[in-house]
Amino acid sequence: MSAQTRQRGLLSLYLRSFAFWIVFALLIPVFALLLLLSFPFPFEKRFAVTHLWSKATIAWLKLTCDLRYEVQGTENIPSVPGIVFAKHQSTWETLTLNFWFSPQTWVIKRELMWLPFFGWGAYMMEPIALNRGSGKKAIEQLVEQGKDRLQKGRWIIIFPEGTRTAPGQHGRYRIGGAVLAERTGYAVTPVAHNAGEYWPRRQFIKRPGIIQVRIGPPIEPANKTAQQILNETEYWIETEMAKISTLENHQHGRVRG
Repeated sequence: MSAQTRQRGLLSLYLRSFAFWIVFALLIPVFALLLLLSFPFPFEKRFAVTHLWSKATIAWLKLTCDLRYEVQGTENIPSVPGIVFAKHQSTWETLTLNFWFSPQTWVIKRELMWLPFFGWGAYMMEPIALNRGSGKKAIEQLVEQGKDRLQKGRWIIIFPEGTRTAPGQHGRYRIGGAVLAERTGYAVTPVAHNAGEYWPRRQFIKRPGIIQVRIGPPIEPANKTAQQILNETEYWIETEMAKISTLENHQHGRVRG
């Protein structure tokens, strides 16, 4: 491939990404305001606004950046809402997890609630906003509020590593979500994906391709300690991440048989 061809390809990626970001930036305040206006309505109606925002954003992402996804394991999703442990690599999964786990609420850092527009919209979705520096107090808050959300029939989305990790990295899995599962008896559904390969953290350009999503069998907490639940979930997610990485390498010709 010539240098000129590469430059043209990079310019195309830049322009496509620019088109995506323009509309993405416009959609956030629009839907945040819609959520604020929806405050008199029940949670399910407000969640429908969030779901529409996700659908619109992902459709625009596909149109502009040719970034799609393929999901396996939807048959593993329990009929009763529970707890979801998901890999966290990008913004993409925060938009799409509600496609399969609905209605839902998130466990988030308290600081996110202070952001203009995003924080306002998040507030309307009744998240579990934790001050993670408070240690055991944060875990007790997670258990108390998590039990309330679960009893209301909502999935709880947890990113056990606490923050986004780059592809190939493995952060420390935090115990709070596993304590919630141990004390409430709700199963943990693990989710692995490689969105960070295409929508990297703090990078402007989005790569075209197909994000691989894997939804695992629910991990039942009965007769298990929180640490055992966490270990089992972490093992499944990281094993699937390795499989996805191997698949990606083969598809791009980086591994020779």
